[in-house]
Amino acid sequence: MTVENILLKTNNDEGILRLTLNNPKNQNTLSEQMLKLLKAEFSKASNDKSVRVIILAANGPIFCAGHDLKEITEARKGKDSGEGYFKRLFHSCSDLMQLIVNNPKPVIAEINGIATAAGCQLVASCDLAIATNDSKFATPGVNIGLFCSTPMVALSRNIAKKHAMEMLLTGDMISAQHAKEVGLINNYVDEINISNETLILAKKIAGKSLMTLKMGKQAFYSQQELELSKAYELTSQVMIENILKEDAKEGIDAFINKRNPKWKDT
Repeated sequence: MTVENILLKTNNDEGILRLTLNNPKNQNTLSEQMLKLLKAEFSKASNDKSVRVIILAANGPIFCAGHDLKEITEARKGKDSGEGYFKRLFHSCSDLMQLIVNNPKPVIAEINGIATAAGCQLVASCDLAIATNDSKFATPGVNIGLFCSTPMVALSRNIAKKHAMEMLLTGDMISAQHAKEVGLINNYVDEINISNETLILAKKIAGKSLMTLKMGKQAFYSQQELELSKAYELTSQVMIENILKEDAKEGIDAFINKRNPKWKDT
């Protein structure tokens, strides 16, 4: 398998980009190559006007098993015991997660299988997540003496502290049903319906104004870390900037006159 085809890319005429992890023999791990390819695609998509929504999926029974432990073990043979590699690896992974959060296009994870460690982090970093009934999630680093510290960042920003700590401290797998209950995913469906359900959601979002989605997503993550008064100060300013945009004017007029809006994405 070449580097190029461990990540598949398809883009339909409705502006939905589908990125598919395609290295099932290696459990779709976030190897150095996979991280490089994902970062490149998310970076390109952020500036590609033809892309309106991104779906992140995977082939095989494992959505993503996290980092490549074989690569990690091999890196230990270096003169620095792998320290240089580990710095590159974790900085690269953190960069990817931030590229997803900061991407102006909404990102939907489509999980059909198991997502563990940095794979669970990948799910938590996406804006939305749809899984199959049998999908499972875990941050099991504690079981091998390596606490899931970076996955903890995304996990703790998605679910309540005690649920996050339970996953991090026990390393236990949780079901799709429990993942929905704690807020890690939006919904779970039968395997036969997963791609269609994700596509329906993606199409619904793709029909909105790109300008509005970009401003809203950025404001959502920015206000989360602010105290209440600062959050309202920020979002009030965003509302002012938003309402002055052409698409807001068009959208309001379309609503009043009971017609479909024609977005200019401005």
